[in-house]
Amino acid sequence: MMIEVRDLNVTFTSGKRQNHVVKDISFSVARGETLGIVGESGCGKSTVLRCLSGMEKGWSGEIALAGRMVGKSRNLDDLKCAQMVFQDPYGSLHPRHRIGTALAEPLRAMGRQEIWQTVERSLRQVGLPAAFANRFPHELSGGQRQRVAIARALILSPPILLLDEPTSALDVSIQAEILNLLADQRDEMGLTYVLVSHDLAVIAHMCDRVLIMKDGRFIDELSKRDLQDGKTHDEYARELFEATFI
Repeated sequence: MMIEVRDLNVTFTSGKRQNHVVKDISFSVARGETLGIVGESGCGKSTVLRCLSGMEKGWSGEIALAGRMVGKSRNLDDLKCAQMVFQDPYGSLHPRHRIGTALAEPLRAMGRQEIWQTVERSLRQVGLPAAFANRFPHELSGGQRQRVAIARALILSPPILLLDEPTSALDVSIQAEILNLLADQRDEMGLTYVLVSHDLAVIAHMCDRVLIMKDGRFIDELSKRDLQDGKTHDEYARELFEATFI
């Protein structure tokens, strides 16, 4: 398995208040598989991704990536293993840094050589001209910025991509282009994806399997055939499915 999670819990504390946002969840993702996690806003799905990526440290349980247990503090090899693509492509890029600088940053952090050749190659990989390295984020469209964000996630050649609502901030006309780009990269490079979304239509387009999340727990699991047939095993999952497709 490329990802294995056992008994994952996350509780946020504010003063005397505690919010148990992820509750004893366990799941695994095979190499080359795309797993979807779908649910309403606030159900805990993005927090799961942040735990996998190493951004969230207040968790308990067990996480293994590429066959190796990882802790709350990650070394460089752990961080290279799983990279994240965020919902807002503009918010995830520094507005005063050129695109080339944004792409070069992870390479420098990992001590890589031939940085600018790699930056240009990564832009071409996601269908952008190498000359875009000299542009600023505001000079790009939303779809182009998300392509840059995908290039930055892929530039260290991670086996795992964590996708947090990667198309929800984009125009509908651009969403399919980004999803197709992600599917092509997955197929060409044998990548493993975890895709978080509130949109079952996006999940159905991309995923081999989907977990339905509610109030910090997984309440249903659907295969690709289940998605195609509109079959669910839980009342909340059925209501979510009908709200999306009917």
